[in-house]
Amino acid sequence: MSFVPGKHKTICIAFPNEEHYQSCMSDKVKIREYLDDTYRKHPELFPDAFKGGYKLHGFVYSKKQAIKTRRLKLVENDEAYQLRPSFLMPYMVGRTDEVEKGLYFKRWGVSFEALAYGFGRNAMFWYRVYVSVGRNSIVGTTVKTADKLPENVVADEKHSRLQGQKVYIPTTVAQECILGADIAENAGTMALTQGYRTFKTESQQIDPTYSPQTVNTDGWSATKSAWQALFPKIILILCFLHAFLKIKERCRSCPELLKTIGQKVWETYHAPSKTHFSQRIRRLREWSQQHLTSSIQDKVLALCHQAPDFKVAFDFPAAYRTSNALDRLMNYQDRILYAMQYLHGTKNAARLYVRAMALVWNFHPYAPQTQAKYHGKRISPFEGLNGFRYHDNWLHNLLIASSLQGQSFQTHKPL
Repeated sequence: MSFVPGKHKTICIAFPNEEHYQSCMSDKVKIREYLDDTYRKHPELFPDAFKGGYKLHGFVYSKKQAIKTRRLKLVENDEAYQLRPSFLMPYMVGRTDEVEKGLYFKRWGVSFEALAYGFGRNAMFWYRVYVSVGRNSIVGTTVKTADKLPENVVADEKHSRLQGQKVYIPTTVAQECILGADIAENAGTMALTQGYRTFKTESQQIDPTYSPQTVNTDGWSATKSAWQALFPKIILILCFLHAFLKIKERCRSCPELLKTIGQKVWETYHAPSKTHFSQRIRRLREWSQQHLTSSIQDKVLALCHQAPDFKVAFDFPAAYRTSNALDRLMNYQDRILYAMQYLHGTKNAARLYVRAMALVWNFHPYAPQTQAKYHGKRISPFEGLNGFRYHDNWLHNLLIASSLQGQSFQTHKPL
């Protein structure tokens, strides 16, 4: 099944090592001290009622991993929760460090059969571990406090196939993270509204009043209608890049002309104000009428005709004016989907898969040269968004962030 809001009863936190964990399990005072300290630092990993106190409520023994985990019962509502260390995978399917490298390779599109060949087990084991990541809330796992919910987003649909039939992946992006990914069977308003609705649901579980200020789209009417239906007050920003790409399509046989047009178009884009933008649009229109003919001129004039839509972005300096931020992440989606020859199985299985792709992206470690550029302060998109990480290992970090399947929804800011 795809992600469904509800009660999720596993709290996942980090322990320095397994020896420290075992010592906490055998000492009630020590485990309480460690839990209380972790709660003070990261209350967002715990249910809201945790602040009312808790009781230690026995153990659960995993025969598969030969380890026991603690159970807690909250004083406020008498609900029981399991405490899982981040070195154990959900459902006790394995040790995190045993599967971490395999899932990292999956980030690059390596097949499940190849993972089984290189890291043991079988292809189905790796498939199940991977898609299980998609059961977590994408927004709740990635955005840990309400103040980090993005004011400006970019949205578009990735074209793909499911069992040979064309489908669309409504994708929402902000701050280098994929915050929404779903499956739509067509590109109509109703299907896309349902596809983007999951982003709204997950976001408003963190902040019930949340609504993005702006969304950048390519101008597809169904996409615009979907976002307006979900967030009636949202401001639509038309993607300037898509207007230029339509011109580029008509200039395939005229590279020198494209270079000239490109310089003029992007000079217009970089206008410092609405007034300057209007002036440059007028000059671009006059130049195209004097020097261009046929379909190329039509596309340049079409861009000029959309000037009122482009000028909206000047009222929102932080808004995305092009879809570049989303296109880079869609390139990642494209590589993975092409490597696996697109989607297979049921629609729910496909939905879990694209959601897992999103979360693996959000937590994958940047390349060393990128980390060096930011002096080690942005080891992953998650850390770039939130400004901290729970654990130095990316998969531990993901598992901890997905405590309660990303649905604790506390508004406290981590210390």
